[in-house]
Formats: sequence, structure tokens, C-alpha cells
Amino acid sequence: MNAQLALNRSSSLVRMAGPVLVLLILAMMVLPLPTFMLDMLFTFNISLAMIVLLVSLNANRPLDFSVFPTVLLITTLLRLSLNVASTRIILINGHTGTDAAGKVIESFGNFLVGGNYTVGFVVFVILVIINFVVITRGAGRIAEVAARFTLDAMPGKQLAIDADLNSGSISEQEARRQRTDITRESDFYGAMDGASKFVRGDAIAAIIILAINLIGGIAVGMFQHDLGLSEALGRYALLTVGDGLVAQIPALVISTAAGIVVSRTSNEQDLNQEFVSQLFGRPQTLYVAASVLAVLGIIPGMPHVAFLVLAAILAAAAYMVDLRTRGSGRTIEVEPEEEGVEALKDITWADLPPVDVLALEVGYRLIPLLDRKQGGQVLNLITESRLRYALEMGLVVPPIRVRDNMELRPNAYRISLKGVESGFGEAFYDQLLAIETTDMMGKINGTPGVDPLSGANGVWIDMEERERALLRGYRVFEAGEIIARHVEAVYRTNAGDLLGRAEVQQLLNSVNVSSPGLVEEVTPHLLPLTSVQAVLQNLVNEGVSIRDTRSILETLAARSSRTHDIDELTETVRASLGRSIVDRMFESAETLYVIGLAPELENRLIAEMGEEGEAMMSPELLEELPAMAEQAMARQAETGRALVLLVSPALRPALAGILRRVGLPVLSYAEIPADKHLQITTLMGMEHEHEAAQISGA
Repeated sequence: MNAQLALNRSSSLVRMAGPVLVLLILAMMVLPLPTFMLDMLFTFNISLAMIVLLVSLNANRPLDFSVFPTVLLITTLLRLSLNVASTRIILINGHTGTDAAGKVIESFGNFLVGGNYTVGFVVFVILVIINFVVITRGAGRIAEVAARFTLDAMPGKQLAIDADLNSGSISEQEARRQRTDITRESDFYGAMDGASKFVRGDAIAAIIILAINLIGGIAVGMFQHDLGLSEALGRYALLTVGDGLVAQIPALVISTAAGIVVSRTSNEQDLNQEFVSQLFGRPQTLYVAASVLAVLGIIPGMPHVAFLVLAAILAAAAYMVDLRTRGSGRTIEVEPEEEGVEALKDITWADLPPVDVLALEVGYRLIPLLDRKQGGQVLNLITESRLRYALEMGLVVPPIRVRDNMELRPNAYRISLKGVESGFGEAFYDQLLAIETTDMMGKINGTPGVDPLSGANGVWIDMEERERALLRGYRVFEAGEIIARHVEAVYRTNAGDLLGRAEVQQLLNSVNVSSPGLVEEVTPHLLPLTSVQAVLQNLVNEGVSIRDTRSILETLAARSSRTHDIDELTETVRASLGRSIVDRMFESAETLYVIGLAPELENRLIAEMGEEGEAMMSPELLEELPAMAEQAMARQAETGRALVLLVSPALRPALAGILRRVGLPVLSYAEIPADKHLQITTLMGMEHEHEAAQISGA
């Protein structure tokens, strides 16, 4: 309990660290500081620059140090505040000696340049040139170009994310995270382009401050403290050089870090938490910085107390961060009973994951077929089939969620529709499925298989037998193609279940753009949205394209004022779409060769129909109809004609629902265009073939 309380207090202090630091920096510009505090702050400035450099070196990508533009501003402001504070002390106490502004400035003036202020001036100018001309200008140019190209590439990256989302290769949460990263990356480079101006301004300010310190110090020493020109120049020049060097060396380190970050190819927290977690969140970095400061502190001539004290502080901070990290890890390790109670107590509706409309699970041997990096084409094939289906049927199939499942057999895959298994099969990664055709020459031995889309039989063969199978007339598919075809078979068979209210609303919104007012006339004025959805579901369940949504809505607008019965509305819409339905089934042929009902069967069906058109058939007839249909389809297939049953409009809805499972489409006379000729080549319901009747017109 005490440890948890300490962690909470530590978290509160972290949130206050940023505002307090900025306020202290601004206060240093106006409040006088003692020389000991000035030494500590100059040492802190050096250590902060090293930490920033180490963090930039450890960052794998720019966004790993996304707070860097803010760090750049704060460090620049800190150096300028220290310059102001040191200038005040130099001008006030500079006449007392070279240690008037603290040991750090004196050490940099004596140790680094040997007490020669001329050498110090030269070194200072060189550092400013390196910082201003080389590093800062180069880093600013890189940030500018990166910001421009990042903005230009944003539309393409967004489209790539949308494509991956539509293909099911990434989840909605992953797509949202990637979009956020793209935006943050653009913001980061834009901010770095502006932040580079801070360093450039800092370099210019350093030169101006150097001149002010030197000229002002000499004037104060000569006119206020009666020092000679030589003595005043010796004291104030050395202090000025030390002050300039102690500020420019950290500035050079920070500029280097900026160049490293922008030239290399987070957490959702507020700025204070992100700043602390990224800059001081790695105990290894703090340990390295403390070690460097400790080494500097034992060098003769350096301020031992400042460096060693700050090294100890950094080491202690690193140890505390390490303890806090381990402690936070221990606090989440609760007993199983407590964890279960907590989960039940905190669970909400938002915690329940949504059920995937379409999902594909594969065994581990089939994972390469889904991985684009390994050449897998399944996701591309599924996307292409969804596009073809959308253009053909006017229905956009939702993206399919893809995942591996170690519980499946290595070569097995499973397709789920709204959480329910709708397809299962096996595909062999290093084999091909050779599908039998009507004109093949000879058989090929192999493991039996079935084409999930057409239902045709086939065999699994080795890759080397591809040419042999093609020469014998087989159709050859790879394992990835078989999986994609099975997915297509599932959504074609269950098209109506994929057309939910949200999809219908999106379809109506697209129609409303080209035909304003038509949608509002139909729904909600004449029909509720659920009725429109039911009609569209009936159409797609029977393989009728709904691309001509405008004609469908116009028909509903004209008919729904007289009836709201879904079956009647569906039949009326089918009649209005008759030409497109017939042309699709018969490939725009002028003469339609169809299957008809035997008179005895037709009379029996009419006799057993209810007054309102609902099928009230006996169980015996319901069992016999599929067998009769299969026999008629077999006889029709021998003639090479289309497998289509033609019935009266009153019988079509009931027969279409019964015969859907055997795959026999049912048309009514009302759907046949007037310019088409009909010829019944097979009769359904008789044990022997009947002579076909020639029927002209509709």
C-alpha cells in the first residue's frame, strides 16, 4: 500500500515537472542567482544535453522522440536564461577575480583554453560557426524537406492503409494507429523545421551576448572599479569566454542530436508525461550520463562537487526509475481470483470485441499464403474477387478478417460468417488443385479435392505436374487461389446476410447523390428501411444484381402505395429488371431454352397454394421437388442448354426458395422480355422426356 502511494505521488510530481521547469527557467532571467546555484545549473545544462544526445541515438525512428521539438525549445531557453544570469553576475562581481561567476565558468575559461582569452575567443567563434553554419542549417534543411515530402505522401499512405484494411490484413484499431502515426510524423517534421530556428537564433544571441559581456565588463571595470584597460580585459574577457564556451558546448550537442533525429529513417499521453517518459524513462540512459559526469568530476581542475553530486543524483534517479518500473510490473500481478473479480467489475459494452462479418482462419502451414512479404497472394485475390462481385452484383462485401489458428490442422482453413463457421477445407501449400472439365483427356492421379466455387471434382498434384495437367484439359489452381475461391463461394451463397441496414443506408446515400428526392420518396415516406432491405436481400439471395438501384427504387415507389408485402414487391422489382436478369442468365440470346413444369405437377402446385400465395405444400411434395429438379437438370444438361426453370408468377417465389439448395434458378413469365422467344426443352415432374413446346413471346 505504501509503495502504491509512493508511486501515485511520483506520478503527480512527474506531471508537475514540465510547468515547474519552465517557470524556473523564466525566473532565472529576472532573479539573481548565487554562484553555487549557477554552477549547478550549468552542470545540469551539460548533463541534459548529453541525455538528449543519448536518447536521440537510441531512437529507432523520429516518432520515438516526438517531443524533441519541445525539448529543443526548452534547452535553448535554459541556455539563454543561464547567459542572462551569468551576465548579471559577471558585470556585478567580475572585478573580484576569475571565479566571480562560479567555478564552472572559471574552469572552462582556464582549463579548456589554458587561461588565454584570445584562444577562447577563437574556439568560441569556431564552435558557433560549426553549430550555426554546419549542423543547424543542415538539420533545418532536412526537416524542411522531410516535412514537405511527408505532407505530399500522406494521401498515398492513407490509401495504402485503407487498402490493407479493406483486404483484412490489418484491424480497424491498427488502421487508426497507423493514421495517427502518419499525422504525428507530419506534425513532427513541421515542428522540427520551425524548431531549428531556435538553435539558429541561439547562435546569433550567443555572439551578441559575448560582445555585450566583453564591452560592458570592460566599461564597468574601468569606470566603476578603477581597473586599468589591461587588467579589466584580462578579468572580464576570461569570464566572457568561459561563459560563452559553457553555453555553446551544450548547444552544439543539442544541435547534433537534432541532426541525428531528423536524418534517421508513443504513447498516447499528454506532453508532460511523454516528455518525462521519453527523456528520463530509460534508467540505462541515466546510468550512462551519471557515469560520464562522474568521470568528468574526478578530472583535475574540474568542479568535483558539482559533477560528482549531479552524477550521484542521476544515478539515484536511474535507480528510482528502475525500481518504479519493476514495482509497476509487480503491482499488476494479482491473484487469479482478484483478477477475475476486477475484470467482471470493470467490464463494459465497449470491452466486448465486435463479431467479424467475415473471418478467415488458417493453420500454420498456410500462413505464408497470407503474408505479402513472403509472396502470399490470398489477400490480393480476395480483394479482386470482392471488386468483381461489387461490379457484378452491386453489393460491396465487407473486408475479411484474417488470422492464424493453431488449433486447426496445419493445412486446414476455416471461414466464418458473423461468428458462425460457413466454410471449411484443406489446401496444400506446395501443391496444385487440378479441376476436371468436360473436355479433358485422361485422368491424373492425386489426392481428391473439390473446387469450392464451382463444386467440380479435382485432384491435388505436385507443382511439377502443372504442364501435364494443362495438356490433359484440367483447370489448375494454386492453394492460395483455392482459399480465395472458397471465400468467394461463402459470400456469394450468403449474400443476403451481408446486406445489413448500414450497407443499405450507404447504398441509398450513393443513389441520393445522383437522384435527389427518389430515396426520400421511397423511405421513409412509403416504406420503412427494413422493407427496402428485405427486398434487396431477396434479390441478391437469388443472384439478381442490385446495381440498378435507381430502377429498383422507382419500382418500389410506384408499387408500394398499393401493397407492402415483401414477396409481392420483390416479384414486381424482378419484373422491372427482367431484361437484365434474362440477359445475364442466357448471355443475351434471342431464343431461351428453358425447363418447364409438367402439367400434372403445375396443377398440383396450384392446388396446394394458399389464397394469399404462400406455399402450403404437403411434406411429400416438398421432398419430391428437389429430386424432380435434379432429374430435369440432368436431362437439360445433356442438351447443353441453360439450367433455368420457367413457371407462372404465382408459383415462382415458393419454388425459388425450395429449389435454391439444388442450384436451379426460377424465372416467371412476367420477367421474360417481349422480344425473346421461349422454347421448353425439358419438363420437370415426369419420368420420361416430353416433346418440347415452342412458345413465342412472353
